[in-house]
Amino acid sequence: MVLAVVAVGAAATAVFSTAEHAAVRSLVRTDQIATAVARNEARTYGVSLAGPPLGGLLFGIGRALPFLGNALSFLMSLMAVLCIRRPLQQPRHEPAQTVGASAAQGFRFLLRQPFLRSLLLIAVPLNMAFTGMIFAMTLSLRRSGVSPFVVGLAGTIFALGGFLGAFAAPLLQRRLRLPVLIPLLCWVTAVLMTAGALLAGTVLAAVPLAAAVFLGPSANAALFGHQAAVTPDHLQGRVVSVLLLAAGSAAAPAPALAGALLAHAPASRAMLVFPMLVTAAALAATFSRGLRTMSETKTTSP
Repeated sequence: MVLAVVAVGAAATAVFSTAEHAAVRSLVRTDQIATAVARNEARTYGVSLAGPPLGGLLFGIGRALPFLGNALSFLMSLMAVLCIRRPLQQPRHEPAQTVGASAAQGFRFLLRQPFLRSLLLIAVPLNMAFTGMIFAMTLSLRRSGVSPFVVGLAGTIFALGGFLGAFAAPLLQRRLRLPVLIPLLCWVTAVLMTAGALLAGTVLAAVPLAAAVFLGPSANAALFGHQAAVTPDHLQGRVVSVLLLAAGSAAAPAPALAGALLAHAPASRAMLVFPMLVTAAALAATFSRGLRTMSETKTTSP
């Protein structure tokens, strides 16, 4: 039953996340989209900081309470969505397409846009690298005999890095042009992940990895914010679904890859695979025509 609930919840989250990304441009001005995406990142990391301790506290009081709390949180979310008074998309006059035709239309539009193609090439290896690196770091700490408390503390440090990075994202975007910001963030992340891999098995490894997680929201806000600005309203959900499917599909096997690597090689060598993935994303960002022409790309009015 738990597995069924998790599967249904994950499927619903995928649909909700697509709609959430697609609706942002209808709720804020075009020049506020990147900041809005960054604030959503802060919310996500904030929940990941507060959720596990709260769940543990509720479980200690009564085993059913975490599930009741989760149900109440979804009810509160539903009420908040119902309180939104602005339209979440522009009026549609054409007849609804089938799911397959809609997905194909979004995929074709993505392939025709240099920036969106670049976004796909950058987001896929980055997602896989972050997911695999954090999982591998946790495994290596446990294998080295680090106490569960310290392992949990390392996870908290990762989430805190992302939480603070989400608030710093708008500042970084104001200081640096996006075609400069994205390659710089990718290269710095590759260096930080390499340092974390070389320190694998020690608590110190959490420091450079937390710094890398700190940079993640800035990259996400810049990339997905610009995606929302250049994609027509009626294609928002279709394009976002393709991007999230590709990024999520890459992240899904990352824990298994991390486990396989750690089973056959020392942690400091095995984990270097993930900085290499980030390096591939950095190369794509550095030489991408889609990123170099971002400032020239015409944005569609919301």
